[in-house]
Amino acid sequence: MRPYPPIAEHGLIGDLQTCALVSSEGVLNWFCSPRFDSPSVFAGLLDHGRGGHFAITADASPGGGADAGPDAGSEVVTRQLYLADTAVLITRFLTAEGVGEVVDFMPVDETHTATDRHRVVRVLRVVRGTVRFTLECRPRFDYGRAPHALALDGSTARFEGPGVTAYLQAVGPVALEVDGRDGKGAQDVRATVTLSAGERAAVCLTVCDARSAAPPPVDAAGIAEEFTAVHRFWHAWIGRCTYRGRWQQTVNRSAITLKLLTYAPTGAPVAAATMGLPEQEGGGRNWDYRYTWVRDASLSVRAMRDLGFTDEADAFRRWLQQRLQGGNAPNGEPLQIMYRVDGDPYLIEEVLGHLEGWRGSAPVRAGNGAADQLQLDIYGEAVYALAQAGRVSAVVGYDGWKRSAGVLDWLCDNWDRPDEGIWETRGGRQDFTFSRLMCWVAFDRGIRQAVANARPADLPRWTAVRDAIMEQIMTRGWSRERQAFVQHYRTTVLDASLLLMPLVGFIAPRDPRWLSTLDAMDTELVSDSLVHRYDPAASPDGLEGTEGTFSLCSFLYVYALARAGRLEQARYAFDKMLTYANHVGLFAEEIGPTGEQLGNFPQAFTHLALVTAALALDTELDRAARRE
Repeated sequence: MRPYPPIAEHGLIGDLQTCALVSSEGVLNWFCSPRFDSPSVFAGLLDHGRGGHFAITADASPGGGADAGPDAGSEVVTRQLYLADTAVLITRFLTAEGVGEVVDFMPVDETHTATDRHRVVRVLRVVRGTVRFTLECRPRFDYGRAPHALALDGSTARFEGPGVTAYLQAVGPVALEVDGRDGKGAQDVRATVTLSAGERAAVCLTVCDARSAAPPPVDAAGIAEEFTAVHRFWHAWIGRCTYRGRWQQTVNRSAITLKLLTYAPTGAPVAAATMGLPEQEGGGRNWDYRYTWVRDASLSVRAMRDLGFTDEADAFRRWLQQRLQGGNAPNGEPLQIMYRVDGDPYLIEEVLGHLEGWRGSAPVRAGNGAADQLQLDIYGEAVYALAQAGRVSAVVGYDGWKRSAGVLDWLCDNWDRPDEGIWETRGGRQDFTFSRLMCWVAFDRGIRQAVANARPADLPRWTAVRDAIMEQIMTRGWSRERQAFVQHYRTTVLDASLLLMPLVGFIAPRDPRWLSTLDAMDTELVSDSLVHRYDPAASPDGLEGTEGTFSLCSFLYVYALARAGRLEQARYAFDKMLTYANHVGLFAEEIGPTGEQLGNFPQAFTHLALVTAALALDTELDRAARRE
């Protein structure tokens, strides 16, 4: 077991309320409960010694194991894959003596009712020869800060923490025993089990509130039923996808990932499954992404709608409308940039100084201090998402429209303010071009909705502001020197966020100004088809350290190239980007200089941009083929 496997060496499982990461070596080293944004139960990904893990690994031979010497296990080869079109993850262990598998999944409650009880099911099976598995379960509640007590009763281990209890139930020939090897009070368990071809065993981990009843007994038949149910659920869900293009499996995996990162009880997607994973190994750009960004989630609405998942798009719009109707956020604005999945606006940032961070990348932060930043672009994304509904009455109704219109009236007086911008820089406010762009989108879509749905609105004022924003961007956001749109009005630095300009309809994808901007980005921001969001050296952002290329921006670059008619370049860039996916098709936030994935993982924004790029590229390739 490597203390800190590469970020990309993980698969994701989940039950649409929380999720877990399982390394390609069979180690579950990230799991929070009862929600994505709850304190961790296992956080070995951020501190191997203090964070906790739940490992099921295989020995090189049935006679191997923890006491067989330093080379025991060196001959084990591992592979990991998903069952096609599901969130069922399989980790395979190949040895000279046999081939074993661990099948991981989380049962899904299809009522989508919020619950404190969540289960991870891990099935051990052997398909050839004989394999000896070793199990270690070491929970560390509250990011490793809270102690726990162990009670072992036959095939069930109970880990009691403050306010939370975890139950580990064994099925089959798995003999749980106290693991006292760390010398810290023997509050963990381990087991070894040897299986031959055709034999199976299983362990089920249930985490719930300390006041909740213990889980009922489990048996092989019950686990088989749960496996069948979760398999059917995911097949039925992905069966609603309307995409039939060139990259079917890639798009399906991105859609399933977006679904896994959505909190089903409210419809709110989180930005990523994790917190604290760095943008540079050993660096300090380590943030908590387990929250719902208005921007990211709003842009996901179009991607999900374009794939045919209208229920998910409508669910988020309802969540967003609730935020608008709930009155001003604590910062005094109509919205703040991010919330917890239940709409709670308080995300106090704290440094978890007891955790060393992934490969020493500290500080590890929980909460997010950027929540109270002013980022005016979110109003554009919010209105953009609501406008995807077609008829406003279908989602927000008359009262919801009045609140939305009131936000646009407020924006008439507030759009022309410096803000922190899309990248949440901590170097001071600027007149960011992207923020102005999305304010233009807010008024443009608001006007369209008011006219199309015959809703009351101050159309003359909205129209005047919309046009004023366009004139300002075209004069102050355009650099004659660079022949390109720039990051903000006091610089000539470029910014990849502006790749959204043609997508939102601000400028035609083949307009001379846009093509010139795209050429400038090719020179300054693009490296071997990978795109930096901006140059921190040329435009200081108030943060220490460096970062990799942003996968979100790389896929938006593909979109822009495709719409600009540069199809050969677009397809090559897209195909190259797909080679940076991990072994099961997942992307983190960034790509490092040697192709390693960096940042929180997996990132929803990257996967929705992948979908957007694939759809656009398919459309343009088909259009070009018809012209031939």
